[in-house]
Amino acid sequence: MRTALLQSSGRPGSVEGNLKVLDEAAGRAAAAGAALLAAPEMFLTGYAIGDDIARLAEAADGDSADAVAEIAERHRIAIAYGYPERLADTVHNSAQLISADGARLANYRKTHLFGCFERDHFEPGGQPVVQAEVGGLTVGLMICYDVEFPENVRAHALAGTDLLIVPTAQMHPFQFVAESLVPVRAWESQMYVAYVNRVGPEGEFEFVGLSTLAGPDGVARARAGRAEELVFADADPAFLAASRAANPYLTDRRPGLYGSLV
Repeated sequence: MRTALLQSSGRPGSVEGNLKVLDEAAGRAAAAGAALLAAPEMFLTGYAIGDDIARLAEAADGDSADAVAEIAERHRIAIAYGYPERLADTVHNSAQLISADGARLANYRKTHLFGCFERDHFEPGGQPVVQAEVGGLTVGLMICYDVEFPENVRAHALAGTDLLIVPTAQMHPFQFVAESLVPVRAWESQMYVAYVNRVGPEGEFEFVGLSTLAGPDGVARARAGRAEELVFADADPAFLAASRAANPYLTDRRPGLYGSLV
């Protein structure tokens, strides 16, 4: 399945502007044969926007979700994107997956919040594995810091995730996560991992770009640089099956030994 990663910080503070950026990227991605477009963490509103996070937060089925669904259906491409989700009196850092026919397939709430900024603005989610089927692959959702916990990714592996989409707001000086950790996660849990980042300065942060789609062999199929970019790579189910047959990590596990970890 051809997958497009939109490395962009969009237009922080402007939902309308970010929907326009997403629409343009969806058109380009679909024209290039992609079946899935992934956008970064908090793409819909911007990340470093302070109290505007709460002001701009919407329900998972709100007006912006409808707008993304219209974009997906018009371009015939599935879309995963990050946004602040309003749920009663709380706000979650969430990612939603919309199908190519505009249906809401999955909604994930970030389970591991990073630093004081996120803890001040969000409530953590409580469901580590959220999945849906796209193009014959089981697609899972995770957000940024979540992927740095191997238990999280392994839970997806055990649940059958083939392609893990990770909308991200990865900042300086942690670029080693994109460069080194993400390919290792793909290798040790035998899946494709699409890590799609914001880029450039925003508020107090400097986002490092380096979006990547890593394969189950630990090799980056695509890697962006340090500027706004749309990059493409394929998640190949035949290669994934062969890799899982050859790599014994999952079958050689001994869960009875791991009780002390929890």
